[in-house]
Amino acid sequence: MKSYELAVVYKPSLDEEALKAEAESVKALIERFGGSVEKVDDWGKRRLAYEIQKVNEGFYSFVTFNAETSAPKEIEARMRIKENVLRYLIVANEE
Repeated sequence: MKSYELAVVYKPSLDEEALKAEAESVKALIERFGGSVEKVDDWGKRRLAYEIQKVNEGFYSFVTFNAETSAPKEIEARMRIKENVLRYLIVANEE
């Protein structure tokens, strides 16, 4: 198992309940591919460095998880089609 960090920027139009549901679906996605979530760090609504889809703000969330080396590719494929996600990035943590 290898350690990874997933950075996600959600759409700012989400209410608190929808944001929580999206975060839970991301956790479930990680666990579906054999990963285990270590820590979730929500930064709240922040201004974006540049405009994405005519949006200047987004909800930032960082998820640290452990998974097999094949899991990030599968997770990225599912994240790509999520409507409420503006951007995402998975990076491997140095150990």
